[in-house]
Amino acid sequence: MKILQKLSNYRFSRYFQILFILWDIVLLNIAIIISGLVKLESLDRLFLKESQTISLLGNLIWIGLLLYKDSYRIIRVETIESILSRTIKKVIIHAAIIAVFVVSLHYSDISRFQLFYFYIFFFSFLMLSRFLSMKALKYIRSKGYNFRNVIIVGANDTGKRLRKILSKNLTFGYRFLGFFDENQNISDPFFGNILGGFDDIQNFIIKENIDEMYVALHIDNIEVINKLIQICEHHMVRIKFIPDFQLYTKSSRVEISFYENTPVLMSRREPLENTVNRLLKKIFDICFSSLVIILIFPWLFPIIIMIIKIESPGPIFFKQDRSGRDNKSFACLKFRSMRVNDISHKKQAQKGDIRITKFGAFMRKTSIDELPQFFNVFFGNMSVVGPRPHMIFHTLEYTELINNYLVRQYAKPGITGWAQVNGYRGETKKLIDMENRVEFDIWYIENWSLLLDIKIIIKTVVNVFRGEKNAY
Repeated sequence: MKILQKLSNYRFSRYFQILFILWDIVLLNIAIIISGLVKLESLDRLFLKESQTISLLGNLIWIGLLLYKDSYRIIRVETIESILSRTIKKVIIHAAIIAVFVVSLHYSDISRFQLFYFYIFFFSFLMLSRFLSMKALKYIRSKGYNFRNVIIVGANDTGKRLRKILSKNLTFGYRFLGFFDENQNISDPFFGNILGGFDDIQNFIIKENIDEMYVALHIDNIEVINKLIQICEHHMVRIKFIPDFQLYTKSSRVEISFYENTPVLMSRREPLENTVNRLLKKIFDICFSSLVIILIFPWLFPIIIMIIKIESPGPIFFKQDRSGRDNKSFACLKFRSMRVNDISHKKQAQKGDIRITKFGAFMRKTSIDELPQFFNVFFGNMSVVGPRPHMIFHTLEYTELINNYLVRQYAKPGITGWAQVNGYRGETKKLIDMENRVEFDIWYIENWSLLLDIKIIIKTVVNVFRGEKNAY
């Protein structure tokens, strides 16, 4: 414990960048050597000119990726899921760049299998080191070390939200000491006893050795804010501001871009507007849909087609115009699960719907009727995961009833979606049902990640086997 106490007195965060990069480079080169031992006949091949060139490029490219937009930076409140998502992106980009070099330089002696093994080992080492470092910090902080003393100025909704985040997990390493506010008679028990007014802050930060101050005040308090800046800078306390974006938007996630030195607030974060993210999702969609088409369709489609034709006259597929990305319509494919009727383009399927055939009911219950939409995914009209596409008729109707309805059209529609795995699928009997579905769809757009897509796919498969009450 004495060692931890001594180490806690040092600010290792000042050297974190260089240590982080050096450690990753060590892991990268270990992965090169181990992959060589596993796949190559002799380690001598690692010392060939071609192998050394690619190894050098691998080191330089990884350093560049880490330095790009501070990718090495792991903040205290970051989750392992966020780190995992970022690491996967970096490894995929690294692999793509190396592949381009290998092909363009005509390095035929470079073993493709060795590269494959390298990335398996490298990614595993990276995530293991990230996980163990977080576990180590958790242990250190559980012993009372590596904490930062913080206070919040502003006992209001913004300050309340911040305190919940900082206090959510002790492993974040924040010791929240209390609020300061001019109104010290706030009845909300969440704020507890207010430590004092604005004039009491200076003496408190000197006495308690405060590391960080979070200011959650309205911009109208500009004189108070300027005074707080002077106090913090005079006493070497880092001051951070929590702007209340709710004044501008109801969105829980916003994005700030800088046009030169001017900050520009966007009402919502859209990860899929990033070119790399869109490319990753596109690659995933093509690969996933191709596997389904190649492995499942050849043996399953003939069986389904035969049963549909035997049970009722009409076409095999049901084609319907639905709203896609940017509200552009496209022809959505499904296996026909109903008897041919004139109202299928306007009326949703309902529980006990007499239009649905017996086999159609089974297909809808197990989502088999949606399988042809993998062709939509392959040809680019849809994505495997995204907001479910609605009929044109419903889009026109709900656009008038729900203000932010069309926000869900910012993304490609999906075969399954975040709303569906959370219980909002099938018929929308009440307006609140559609409002909730839209809310989940918008959350998905604002929080997209490849891991989230995989999570939704897994939950969809689980729900298919469990059965869903709204699937009819």
